[in-house]
Amino acid sequence: MSRTLALLSFFCSLTLLPQGPASAAEPTLEIVRKRGELICGVNGELPGFSAINAAKQWEGLDVEYCRAVAAATLADATKVKFVPLTAEKRFTALISGDIDVLARNSTYNLERAAGSKVRFTTVNFYDGQGFAVPKERNIDKAAQLGGHTVCVTKGTTTATNLTDWAKLFDIKITPVVVDDERAMFDAFLNNKCVGITKDRTALASAIVRAGMASLFKMLPDTISKEPLGLYVRSGDDAWLDIVRWTHYAMITAEERNIRSSTVENRRKDAVEGGVRTLLGVDPGIGKPLGLDNNWVYNIIKQVGNYGEVYERNVGMGSPLKFSRGINSLPRDVGLMYAPPM
Repeated sequence: MSRTLALLSFFCSLTLLPQGPASAAEPTLEIVRKRGELICGVNGELPGFSAINAAKQWEGLDVEYCRAVAAATLADATKVKFVPLTAEKRFTALISGDIDVLARNSTYNLERAAGSKVRFTTVNFYDGQGFAVPKERNIDKAAQLGGHTVCVTKGTTTATNLTDWAKLFDIKITPVVVDDERAMFDAFLNNKCVGITKDRTALASAIVRAGMASLFKMLPDTISKEPLGLYVRSGDDAWLDIVRWTHYAMITAEERNIRSSTVENRRKDAVEGGVRTLLGVDPGIGKPLGLDNNWVYNIIKQVGNYGEVYERNVGMGSPLKFSRGINSLPRDVGLMYAPPM
């Protein structure tokens, strides 16, 4: 009897063992294709990067990257749904599958790169954290903020950087921590704090948007490195590659001086093998990513190369008028570099 019970117990235990690996989640590319639309998480209130303009249309550098991914995967840059997200909720929305890609001025750092449920793609804008103060204040450098209040957004690397910087230089500041960026800028513009700290581009965007550039000034100090770019969920390397190489395609097009206005003629007249393959004349460039051979052509035709996107959103052709600086190509002593395609 005891032997029979032992055998029964053994066979019952087998039914409790795993019956092979669970089916993998559906690839993001297939989800996007079936839906016929890319869902992109953005800031939504950051002129130059993502905001709704007076014509009720989305615009900005991050917005155009979402459109570039849509052009690559759906052959139509207009097939994008934009979802505004706070800093606190941005990664939760990505991990839960509410969005397909996050393009929300999010810094690349170790905490987000290793052991997390999200993956950084590549840097599309090099930034740094700075400070702004009213011009009427007798403050010319960040160290003079000692003894004053500084507005900062909750749950961001900005808040951590501010605390670390103050400790490092033994500067006694009083952080005014608010829940989201709009509340932070509102508090600053309404004199709830003496200074405000954020990525320098974000500060400039907010001050320009408020029409108060004549009242405030940027301090010269930069207290952090803020490489910004797009994020995707962990576990889908094929989607990671698509979003990453979308950026590289835009850089490569600028390197080869292929613009949205010239891409059609370059495609027709190309004799260089590299350009012919890049623009889909000769087959091959789509296969590694599971895309058709026109994916790069669609990006450049419908959105543009990196230089075009930079210029009209944050460069000299925009209200922000940021110089290219380290966001230039290497030939112009910048860091925007693409691996060979």
